Order: sequence, then structure tokens, then C-alpha cells
Amino acid sequence: MKKQLEIFKIDALSKQLLPYADQGIQAGFPSPAQDYMELSYDLNRELIKNPASSFIGRVKGLSMKDEGIEPGDLLIIDKSLEPEDGDLCVCFLDGEFTLKRVKIDKRKKTVWLVPSNPDFPSIKVTEDNQFIVWDIVTHTIKENRRKKRG
Repeated sequence: MKKQLEIFKIDALSKQLLPYADQGIQAGFPSPAQDYMELSYDLNRELIKNPASSFIGRVKGLSMKDEGIEPGDLLIIDKSLEPEDGDLCVCFLDGEFTLKRVKIDKRKKTVWLVPSNPDFPSIKVTEDNQFIVWDIVTHTIKENRRKKRG
């Protein structure tokens, strides 16, 4: 079976300071550009709240494409968080990792793994399944300028 997710440990001790546009970036009408940016920003501090339990995963499938999560995107995932209804989770189901939204109904004591692509079915987790929520996705990093296929 094909690998659905690559997972890597995060080196959160390193710092990569980037110039920071402290006045924000307009998504509406353009604003005058800043002549220079004095502040620097560390992405580790913003994206990684629990370094000892955080990982990076690279998406391999298309089941979440309608949420804009596509093959090659990177996920910041945190094992220290408890899953809540509606979380985007990396789940271990019957020997394989899968990325899905979890729907948790505490009254009915049911869990569903819900894709964001109509070509993939939702999966009802039963007591017959080997299942754990491995970690919670906290951030998605997307390359907006993808290489052309051809």
C-alpha cells in the first residue's frame, strides 16, 4: 500500500529570523510599501507551541483537497493536544496513517473520519478497528507557486 504521509521531527531549537511586515499585508486595496522592515520574526515561535511533541508531515493524498490541502503541503502536527470535534487530525487506522477531520459524537460514542473530497467516503470507526488519533494538525504550510507539470 502507498504511503499517505511522511512525518519528520521538528528542530525547534534553531532560529530562522525573517523580516516581518509589522503593519500587515493588505488583502484588499493596496497600501504604500514599507521602505524597510526593522522587526524580525521567528516562525518556530509562531508555529510550534510544544516542541517536544511537534512534528512536520508532508501530505501525500487528495482526500482533503476541497480544504485546499494538497499533495506536497506541509503540516505542523502536535501530539500533546487532545482531539476535539471538527479537528483536522492525523489518525492511525488499521495500520495506516490518514489525514481527516474527526467528527466526535460523545452522546452516541461514535467517531467518524471525514474527508474533504467527494471521491472519498467517510469512515465510521468501530470497535473492530485499530484506531488512535495520532496528533492534531495546527498549521498547514502551502507552496503557492507550484512547479508546472509537463
